[in-house]
Amino acid sequence: MVRELATQLKQKPFKIIADLMGLGVFATVNQTVDEKIAQQLCAKYGFRFEVEKRDRGAGVVHKPVLELEVDTEDKPEDLKPRAPVVTIMGHVDHGKTSLLDVIRKANVASGESGGITQHIGAYTISVPHPDPKKGLAQITFLDTPGHAAFSSMRARGANVTDIVVLVVAANDGVMPQTLEALSHAKAAKVPILVAVNKIDHPNANPMKVRQQLQEKGLVPDDWGGETIFVDVSALTKVGVDKLLEMILLQAELLELKANPERNAKGNVIESGVEPGGPTATVLVRKGTLHVGDIILCGEFYGRVRALINEEGQRLKQAGPSVAVRVLGLNGVPDAGREFIVVEDEKAARAKAEERFLKDRADGHESKKVTLENLFATLAANQSKALKVVVKADTQGSVEAIVEALNKIEAQKVSLEIMHSDVGAISENDVALASASGAIILGFHTRVDSTAAEKAKHAGVQIKLYAIIYELIDQVKEAMAGLLDPEARETITGVAEVRQVFELSKGVPVAGCMVSSGRIARGKVRVRRRKDVIYEGIAQSLRRFQDEVNEVRSGMECGIRIEGYSEFQVGDTIECYAIEKVAAKL
Repeated sequence: MVRELATQLKQKPFKIIADLMGLGVFATVNQTVDEKIAQQLCAKYGFRFEVEKRDRGAGVVHKPVLELEVDTEDKPEDLKPRAPVVTIMGHVDHGKTSLLDVIRKANVASGESGGITQHIGAYTISVPHPDPKKGLAQITFLDTPGHAAFSSMRARGANVTDIVVLVVAANDGVMPQTLEALSHAKAAKVPILVAVNKIDHPNANPMKVRQQLQEKGLVPDDWGGETIFVDVSALTKVGVDKLLEMILLQAELLELKANPERNAKGNVIESGVEPGGPTATVLVRKGTLHVGDIILCGEFYGRVRALINEEGQRLKQAGPSVAVRVLGLNGVPDAGREFIVVEDEKAARAKAEERFLKDRADGHESKKVTLENLFATLAANQSKALKVVVKADTQGSVEAIVEALNKIEAQKVSLEIMHSDVGAISENDVALASASGAIILGFHTRVDSTAAEKAKHAGVQIKLYAIIYELIDQVKEAMAGLLDPEARETITGVAEVRQVFELSKGVPVAGCMVSSGRIARGKVRVRRRKDVIYEGIAQSLRRFQDEVNEVRSGMECGIRIEGYSEFQVGDTIECYAIEKVAAKL
């Protein structure tokens, strides 16, 4: 460095800089100079210059590589029971919101909460446990606006819900969106409780609801099934306590546990920008989130500045199954994105930037499933199942298509119909298909413009048909394509061993006469009196002195087989090829 050099030479730095200029080198006080130049300067002032070599690798500071994504398995003894996370779904106007308001007011801990101050899309309530010994129990409700948010979370692989409560109005019965919600809940493999709402309505018919849902596979427990049905009324508050009791009992059967004594991990439920900056409502699934923690979520990170609950109160920490609003992220993450708490802010920033660049490079390419690439996609997932969402113009067509699809007989590939309905292909259908990795089949129906846009973005394939047989045949072909191709062997030539030539080095050569077909270098087997005694590879094929690729019928040749030396006169050598043939269902 110029400054150090000046000190050693007992000269002023500007003088050294002037000398360097004379030598044609322009450097500032803090820059380093070349060895040869330094040597010349030292000579000028009567000093001898010695170069000190540093040990190899001594100057490199090895910073430990921080691995952020490690998710340690919790020890069974560290797991503590946690509150169930419940999502309420159902048809528009069937009373989901009114029911949630009544449940909110049933919260024992907050006394009479004067209306909700913060809509955070999720809240935790405390209710008396059916077993008096256990005191108060907590339940977290996710108020997802419709099924789109639910499935967008699932599309990212986040099954945050433990239980789904399906709200059906007793006067309307099962409606299209009820079935849609049911398809979503079934696809997520989550236990379903049915709340039959509006039983105070003059036209209420709770039995009809039970019958309609029984046809869809939800058999009421009092009819010998497994689904719990609870009659409730959000207006008269009848049955709400029973519903909460049933949720707690169902949760006990699930034995939900998490380890609170670790770094928090969970998912974003919803997010937005407010006067204080970006906010995200998160649901903690493991560990405890504290104010001051460094949080990494997708391509955003930050230090938690504040945790706010649904009452608008600031919390110091949030444990498993608690939903809170987080302030402090440097951007707005997508719903369903996973967040983790990390120790090192620098590493979090680096990881967030890396993800941002990767997302930009990929152009948010998701794993697209199409009828054509189905095999490749599923080979990765091992399970051989084709998932479809069916939409048609009339109920008759829907039933005919579903029946025809279910009749496709295949032992090795299963066909799952995620959802079937009448009408145009909507955004909700795309959301469900995206979450389940399904294909949408439309028959005599159109695609909503917003749905087409969304399908393009989410990488969901929509196939439209006007002829029912075409639809069935294409599905059959796609399913046959799922099966591994069958290997079929064809014998391309046979040669007879007439003489064995022992060579001074290496494997002996069989002098053969090709009796049929043609012999080529490649896979061969040796037969002696019909029995196969060796399978291997013909490594050399000669006619006279020349190496050849193949020898035709009626010609003589010398064959050497890799690793085999036991030839006898009279053996036959078969040359064969393996073809892959598309499997049939």
